[in-house]
Amino acid sequence: MELSSGRPGSILNVDMSDTEEVNRSETIAETDLSGRQLAGYRLLRRLGRGSMAEVYLAEQSSLRRKVAVKVLKSHLASDNTYVKRFHHEAQAAASLVHANIVQIHEVGYEGGVHFIAQEYVEGRNLKQQIVNKGTVDAAMGVTVMRQVAAALYKAGQHGIVHRDIKPENIMLARTGEVKVADFGLARLTDGDAALNLTQIGITMGTPLYMSPEQVEGRRLDPRSDIYSLGVTCYHMLAGVPPFRGDTALSVAVAHLKQQPERLETHRGDLPVGLCRIIHKMLAKDPSARYATARDLLRDLRDLNVEGLDDAWPDDLGSVQFDEIDEMRMARTEATQQLQTLMSAERQAMPRRHRLAWLAAACVAAIFLGGALAMVAREPFLMDGVDTQHSGLARQPSAAAQFLAAASIGTEAAWQSVEEHYPDDSLYVPRADQNLARMYMRDAARREDAINKFKALAERPGPAEYRAFGLAGQVVVLTLQERYRESSEIYQQLLELLDTTRLDPEMQQMVAAAQHKNRSELAEPNDVLLERIMEDYRFWQEFNPDADSSGT
Repeated sequence: MELSSGRPGSILNVDMSDTEEVNRSETIAETDLSGRQLAGYRLLRRLGRGSMAEVYLAEQSSLRRKVAVKVLKSHLASDNTYVKRFHHEAQAAASLVHANIVQIHEVGYEGGVHFIAQEYVEGRNLKQQIVNKGTVDAAMGVTVMRQVAAALYKAGQHGIVHRDIKPENIMLARTGEVKVADFGLARLTDGDAALNLTQIGITMGTPLYMSPEQVEGRRLDPRSDIYSLGVTCYHMLAGVPPFRGDTALSVAVAHLKQQPERLETHRGDLPVGLCRIIHKMLAKDPSARYATARDLLRDLRDLNVEGLDDAWPDDLGSVQFDEIDEMRMARTEATQQLQTLMSAERQAMPRRHRLAWLAAACVAAIFLGGALAMVAREPFLMDGVDTQHSGLARQPSAAAQFLAAASIGTEAAWQSVEEHYPDDSLYVPRADQNLARMYMRDAARREDAINKFKALAERPGPAEYRAFGLAGQVVVLTLQERYRESSEIYQQLLELLDTTRLDPEMQQMVAAAQHKNRSELAEPNDVLLERIMEDYRFWQEFNPDADSSGT
């Protein structure tokens, strides 16, 4: 899929019917390399082509085995951005050794050709299965789901989000194995090693299968892949995806605004429990989905599906389900102990002193385990795009302007939403939220962040904007070591949380910031303990699944 259709940043004219995702902006005919020797591989025949690369069936001379060789298109080989992304795909996938992930054998460059040699999966992909054979029965559907979920669990353990889960990237081997392919869009989230390679014209995913947060250009975590897998499974079982439209924009808006038709209306023969699982995967709010692929596997395992074998994937990072249960019980027990500690009546002063700081240590472990570090983590996927491409021409609607801005993600792109549609009450504040987050992550622009958060807090309309604006001020003021001001605004924020919610990332940062405020202000021990209890109740109320998910 190509985001560009002749206008920088446009995602309005995506041809989603082309399963090969041919880059229609290029007219250069690629030379068929069949018969050529490339390093230690003899290319036998071309299997397919995509927007960036062509795939060949090849024989590895040294081992006399069939492999698939992916070759970067020649007209892209001189573009450093495409070369980096091509090698990034191999880097992401090579770190994942798992039975349900297509394995990388080698990455190389010879005679002007960049290539990736990978496992050859003899069979077909899920899209071909749907087109040629139609829908699958419940047993096969669960078989596919559990193997893909096992692959996603493995990726999540390595801090990798696939970002492009769709039927074309799910391979069905003739042996019965299911393998996830194409980590070309995967995001490595290993601190400073994160790569930001997406630019104008490089796909961010496929609209039919994008999560709402992906459509909006927000930060992604494994729950985005779970949503995309939910869309894929709906398509596999219903024969049609849950959201369809004539343009990429109409599909994207449907992901944001529409609820899918119940799967049971398409397939009355499916177990109710299976339909319930898939609709949970399709929740608009990431916090309402499965927190991890492991949790999805647990519910799938508990299904009673006729014809389903008992061969559940054991390779979950060397952690078996029984061990997971024990870990979860231990975590729950620790939480209960913390609750007991916090609710105990105060006794003698020395005892209070010890309890206060013990509680502080426990809560600090929860809040400060990287929460404030989110601010300094890798920037949005589109950050760093050349400034000459940053601006956006006026799009047909505010929604289209926002989605085009999300595909670029620069300051000027987000500013274009208000520039062209100043009176829009939905997409302008959403664009401002992205701007505020961008400024917050830049130490040199924290004052700009404060001003933007203040403007959102004062904006008329839904309370969510005021809450977001106050929350952002709490975090930025703490980063600026203005602890007293941050704590005062925190009190204003608490008054709103009876009627509105923050997104999970902002919740964690606010909680961590306020705990930092309490510590730096050095309040008396009994007051500190009361405040810590308040912070803990705040965290627990707005993260109800934290203990059960094991996160």
